[in-house]
Formats: sequence, structure tokens, C-alpha cells
Amino acid sequence: MMAGLVAGVDVGGTFTDLVIFDPDHGTVRLAKVPTSLPNQAPGVLAAFDAAGADLSAIDLIVHGTTTTTNAVLERALCKTGLITTEGFRDVLELGRRTRPQAYGMHGRFVPIIPRDLRLEVPERLDARGRVLTPLDEVAVEKAALALLEMGCESLVIHFLHAYANPEHEKRAAEVAARVWHNDYITMGHALLSESREYERGVTAAVNASVQPLLERYVSRLADQLADRGYAHDLLVMNGNGGMVSARLVSKEAVKTVMSGPASGVMAAVATGRRAGMPDLLTYDMGGTSTDVAMIRAGKAPVSNEIEVEYAMPIHVPMVDVRTVGAGGGSIARIDAGGLLRVGPESAGSTPGPICYGRGGTRVTISDANLILGRLPAERFGQAAEAARAAMHDQIARPLGLSVEQAAEAVVRIANTHMAGAIRMVSISLGADPRDFALFAFGGAGPLHAVALARELAVPRVLIPARPGITNALGCVVADLRHDFVRTLNRPLDSVDIETVHAVLAEQEAEGRRLIAQEKITLTGTRAEYSADMQFVGQTHLLRVPLPSATPGREEMQRLFEAAYHARFRVDLPSIKANLVNLNVSVNGMRPEFDLSALIDPILRKDRAEPMASRPVWFGGWVETPVYWRDHLPLALYLTGPAIIEQMDTTTIVEPGCVVTSDTDGNLIVTVPQ
Repeated sequence: MMAGLVAGVDVGGTFTDLVIFDPDHGTVRLAKVPTSLPNQAPGVLAAFDAAGADLSAIDLIVHGTTTTTNAVLERALCKTGLITTEGFRDVLELGRRTRPQAYGMHGRFVPIIPRDLRLEVPERLDARGRVLTPLDEVAVEKAALALLEMGCESLVIHFLHAYANPEHEKRAAEVAARVWHNDYITMGHALLSESREYERGVTAAVNASVQPLLERYVSRLADQLADRGYAHDLLVMNGNGGMVSARLVSKEAVKTVMSGPASGVMAAVATGRRAGMPDLLTYDMGGTSTDVAMIRAGKAPVSNEIEVEYAMPIHVPMVDVRTVGAGGGSIARIDAGGLLRVGPESAGSTPGPICYGRGGTRVTISDANLILGRLPAERFGQAAEAARAAMHDQIARPLGLSVEQAAEAVVRIANTHMAGAIRMVSISLGADPRDFALFAFGGAGPLHAVALARELAVPRVLIPARPGITNALGCVVADLRHDFVRTLNRPLDSVDIETVHAVLAEQEAEGRRLIAQEKITLTGTRAEYSADMQFVGQTHLLRVPLPSATPGREEMQRLFEAAYHARFRVDLPSIKANLVNLNVSVNGMRPEFDLSALIDPILRKDRAEPMASRPVWFGGWVETPVYWRDHLPLALYLTGPAIIEQMDTTTIVEPGCVVTSDTDGNLIVTVPQ
């Protein structure tokens, strides 16, 4: 068990952020550097250099990475082959009768593994796992050799009904391993013991396709950290909001998809708990995109039915984050129909927005904020004038607007995109945004948060002490976590309840065993139980929390009916319930960090005194005081308009809003409706 310096480092599409906590002395060091692409490791090391960190003195590093996320979204994947049940080579293309555009007549879908790399072998099980056709081991070996000759680096073994009986998949993997040139062999059942063949196959295909990429990156980074003196395990954030050792992470590489967004949600959970705000709508606006999620009762929203993009369902538990292509670097343009569009294309960090002065030529949201006075023009030099000229030429003149009106239009359209994403995770799920606070973070989040709160009728905005490095903070405060799922798929009234208890106990024991292997400080271990259920004849599942590992049959029926009514406001007492999956999440709880240390108390002043003022556009130019965040007192009371600047972001307080602070230095903006 170790204590001492703990570092969290998160790699985003534009910036790499670092936070180092010293819990013994209550101090924090921060760094923010441009992300290095395509290899993220130099950017990670540059962040430690910028913080002046001695890696030999750090006891734990937790890393949030976008390696697998970017690889999946950009289809920059390793060449992967599939061996499957005879007659089912097209399982990755069967889908669920959806279409890319709900009302469109055509669309484009490219499976993770092309058809010529999907080979069949004789074998077959029925839905209960009974053997109908024995496994042809000779055919398995021939298929593996054929895929090797075609240049495959990874291999997927995915057989029909392996969730009910994995023996054929296990034996096929053993046979293939005799001729395969590496350890990159993924068995579908090992990742996901679920009955849906399409989702299980896609999940396994994604895992195999990113496994070599992740292992090479993590191994390279761990070696470089060790060369600089780091002597402990590197932990990697998983998409479920937990973390896992770098030694193990590549085995289930698919679980790191959404690693970065998950860390931000975990930071929001920790911050909201300390601030007494357990119900939050999280809003993370970075340089490339915006991620939103809904936190209820201080718990991160975890789903095992995330679809990263069309026809790419990844059915492993991940924090339920929705993403839209609106970030500080999102490009504004006039389309062929003469309409103003913003995003999803981004200027990224290279060359970046025009105002960065790095060669960017296309107007972005950041340029619009600069023109509106929300960012200090003097810090951008001649690039500020270049941004203004580009706004005039590219947006204002074609639309017949002034430069300020054009910039305001860009910001409003971006806000509309982001508000739509927040509605997607709240109103569409039956939640009223007025019952939540908006947790605004990311480098650009606090610039837009108050306007979004007005749009959504959210009464309060919670802005953490360091919004621009919140994802890195999430790496520090997140717990260890392991998730398990087992398919039963039986009507509840015919399920052997002792089997239910045994499965839940087995999953919990395995999770506790894995957590016990990690050599980091924990305050305890907690298991959470749930069941995926449906009414007989339905397709979609509803996750039902269970109070213990030994639920009764009548209790499960009652809990499911209550959950169904809460979600759909419908009672169906005459239809039987079906128990599809049993789930267990085992959490290794880490010590709570003193988040008040994120802003040095020595820097705080007794009164809020503006360091300057400048005109800011709020439908017209308004002279607005500018404050430095680190100098604000904890006993804060400000009325808008105001601008609050800090190292990692800028907060806009619109006229009529009131700003206070809590004991951790979080800003709380009350937004009149």
C-alpha cells in the first residue's frame, strides 16, 4: 500500500493536462501543454516537465488516454481477423435494422473487420449451450494460418451462443494460439458474456482492433516514465470511471474507449459531493468537442449499451457520456445553402484557431469569443486582428452582419448544439434540468455555461476550482472498478434463484480478488448489484439496481415493475418479467483528496477587487470588470456582468447573475430565469 504524491494526467484532443497532489503537505502542482499527435507520450512527459516534477518522488500516476477512442473514431485500427461459426461471417453487419439517418434513404456503414478477413469454421451450440456441431479444430488452425498470411495482427474468436457455453471459444483460442504470432487473441465471451451476438461480436472486434495500439502506447509510456525515475505501476482510466494497471489494460482494451470523458465525470461526482450538489448535469467543453452527462444522487451514469458511432455498439460498462462536435476549435462556415454552420470539424491544436497565431485561417468559436471581448485581445497580439478580419470575410459579409453580430451568431449556434446534447441526457430520460446544477468545466466550458443555463432553465452553475484540468483531477480521485455481466435470459418465474445468488457471489469474489492485486491505498471495497430485465417479448433492457447479492424472486419482480413505471409511467401487471443479465460492479474506494488545495489559499484576498475592465458584448458593448480567480475570497459575492480569468479558463458571468463561492473555492453562479 502506498501514499504520497499522486499524479493525474489526461490527454485531450487539444491539450494534455496534469495535476499532482501532495496529500501530506496539502499542495498541488498543475500543468497544461499541447497534446502531441499521433504519439501522445511526448505530450505526457512534457506536462511533467512543465510542472517541474521529479518522477522518482511520485508514488502513483493515473492516466486518462484518448488512444483507443481516436483509433475507433478515425478507423486507424490494426488489421484484425475473425473466426466465427459456419454461416455467420456477416454477424458484424447484421445490425439492428437501424439506419444512420432516421429519415434518410441511404447511409454508409463500414464494419470493423472487412468481409474477406472473416472466416467460418464448423461448430454450433444451441441457445442453452448444448453442442449441435462439434468444433472442427483442423479448420480453426487453417483459418488462423490464412488470416496470418493476409497480414492480420489481431484475432477474434466469436462463436454463436458462447455466452451459454464458452468451451468452443476457449478450445479454438488454444488451437489458434499454436500458430498465431502474438498474444492478441480475443474471445467474445471473455469480454462480454451476453446473449446478443451482434453486440458481443462488435465489442470483441473493437477490442482486438485497438489492443496492439494501446499496448504499444502504454508500454512505451511506462518505459519512458521508468527511465525518468518513476518506480511504481502506471494506472490507466477505464471508460467505466474506474482504473486498471497498465500491465492488464490491453487485455480488455475496449474498456478504455471513453476513458477521457469518464475521468471528467468522476471529478464532477467528487466535487459535487463535497459541494453538497449530488445532482449535476456535467458539461465539458474542450478544444475539439463537448461531452455531457447526468449525475443523480452522486453516482456516475454507467451504461453497457453505449454506441460510440452508428452501428458500433460497445457493450461493456462505460460512463454514459454524449458528445457533440462543438469545442473551442470548432470551425464556423457558411454552407452551400447560405446557412451558418459550426463544427463538427475542428482546428485542433495544430494549427488551432486563428487567434492562436499558429497559422490557422478558418474562423472558430474561440475567435468569436475573442471578438466579443470575452478573451483579452492584448494577449493575442496581431492574431486578434487577424481573427476579426477573418470573421468579417468568412461570416459577417456573406450574412450581411456586423463582425460582432456574426461572432455572437457563431456562439449562439454552438450553444444550441450543446444545449441539445444536455437535453438528450436529461429531458429525454425523464429528468427536469431545473432539478440539477450545471457543472461546467473544460478549457472553454465556463465561457458558455451561464448562457446554456439560461437556455435550459437550470438555476445554478457550479464551476470547479480548475475547470481546464478537471479531467486530470478525475484521474486522481477515481476509484478502482471492475464490472461483470452474466447472461441467464430466462423468465423470472422459472429462474433458479440459487443460481442467481451464486452468479452474483462469484462475480463479486472475482472483483475483490482483482482489486486486492493493486498496490495502492484504499479505504474500503464496495460491491453494487443489478439486473438487466425486460417484459417477455420486449427487445430493450432496463437496468434494475439490486439491494444485495441474495435478492428474492418477488423482490426482483417488484423492483423491475417500479423501475419500469418510473421510466415509462406504464404498469403491465399481466406480462411476465424476463431476467436477461446479472451484473456486479466492485469498487476499490480511494482516499478523499482536499480539493480546496487546488487554489493556493495564500493567494486569496479579503475582498474581490477587479484587476482591470474591458468592454464585453452582451447584445451590445458593456464595460465589464475582470477578476483573477486565484485572488477571489471564499466569502465571495459578485453580481454580473463580470469576467473571471485564471490559468486554465475564463468564466463569463452575464448581467443579472450572482456569483458566490464555497469552502473548496468552487464558484456557484445563480442564474435568474
